[in-house]
Amino acid sequence: MSTHLTRRTLGSLAAVAALTAALLGTGAVQAPAAHADACTGTSGVTVVVDFTALGGDIETGCAPGTPTDGLAALTGAGFTYAFHPRFPGFVCQINVQPNPCNGAPASAYWSYWHAQHGGAWSYSSVGAGGYHPAAGDVEGWAFGAGAQPGITAP
Repeated sequence: MSTHLTRRTLGSLAAVAALTAALLGTGAVQAPAAHADACTGTSGVTVVVDFTALGGDIETGCAPGTPTDGLAALTGAGFTYAFHPRFPGFVCQINVQPNPCNGAPASAYWSYWHAQHGGAWSYSSVGAGGYHPAAGDVEGWAFGAGAQPGITAP
């Protein structure tokens, strides 16, 4: 192969690698920016995520429309999540918390809750991937020993 052809091939490969890296970023799928407030009325699904056990705050977002399931509501409200690598479907991280995702003990996990605006939280008996929230519902997530989110459903 000529030197000119080798340089062109290597240059093309470098350009493809740079473009691929730019398109993929870190490899994590990013959610839309979180909406700072709860949804209004029966429009969208309000999502509350309680990070206080991890040293953070309680954050609220609005997933517009009618998300297909609890995971779509979570990302629609601007949060990211990751499953445990050995247990697909088990939410191990929300917004990369806790870090690392190491399969926290049974006494520390992301618990999943449902409520109506201003109502009491109800622990979900269905995983977020199998639950279908209706517009106007409130979804809650709290890290810890199964305690409900630290605020009343907005």
